[in-house]
Amino acid sequence: MEKLKQPTSLNCFACGKNNPFGLKLKWFNNYEQKQVETEFELSDNYCSYPGTVHGGIVATILDETSGRAILLNNDFARLMVTLKMEVVYKQNTPTNTKLKAIGRVLRDGGSRAQVEGEIVLPDGTVCASCKSILFKIPQAVQARFGSEADEWNRTTPQVPQGCNCGPEGHVCGEKAK
Repeated sequence: MEKLKQPTSLNCFACGKNNPFGLKLKWFNNYEQKQVETEFELSDNYCSYPGTVHGGIVATILDETSGRAILLNNDFARLMVTLKMEVVYKQNTPTNTKLKAIGRVLRDGGSRAQVEGEIVLPDGTVCASCKSILFKIPQAVQARFGSEADEWNRTTPQVPQGCNCGPEGHVCGEKAK
């Protein structure tokens, strides 16, 4: 099943391609699993204790990944911010190890949503998880995004014409552009 790459921005710490200090992560919609995913490996530049990713970096990845789950319906203009996030650190998140972050929607109420996320090791062990409440960013605030909005729109995938997959996202097997 095809995974659709989500848009990115210029300077976001998590996904910004021009941020020299950023993580430069890329997220994909996995429609079959009804989740958003990113795979990554962090160097010791992001550690707290030796060999352990700093908890603030873990929280950042969980925040961005769970927040992007709301984009599974391909409405990439629907931007939301985190109102509340609870993180549970289950074990150390190791540096220099291939990791996967997963985000899912628990409840979508339009202007508010509840989402969850987790960071997992290759064997499926969960290092950390979160539950968050999101709120839709008002249009007046989005209007001030400038070049960030331009980059987001430029990198937004185009779902194939005639695709009628609906609110579950793009699942028909047609290639996105």
